[in-house]
Amino acid sequence: VQLVESGGGSVQAGGSLRLSCASSGPTFSRRCMGWFRQAPGKEREGVAQITTSSGSTSYADSVKGRFTISQDSAKNSLDLEMTCLKPEDTAMYYCAAARIGFPSLARYLYNYWGPGTQVTVS
Repeated sequence: VQLVESGGGSVQAGGSLRLSCASSGPTFSRRCMGWFRQAPGKEREGVAQITTSSGSTSYADSVKGRFTISQDSAKNSLDLEMTCLKPEDTAMYYCAAARIGFPSLARYLYNYWGPGTQVTVS
């Protein structure tokens, strides 16, 4: 499985960004897809996930109502629309894939990771 993120950048507080993740590899290895982030000095945390077969989603409380995760199965693409961005959203954002077939934002359950894309909110 290969994952490559794009779309990061710098934005002012209150602004929006859209992250994309191009994925490839066996579909059984990508039953659950997620976005995680890691700020300097902090642990990596789950932001949003989607179960690819059902399309069901879940979000961290800190981003509910502001972030939206979506998938384009035909394009093997996973997106994260981020609105009303706050300085505390500043982090490296990672796309991840898991073989599990149930929704989870537990980092240890994810098997594959992209290199990350930086998001800076000032």
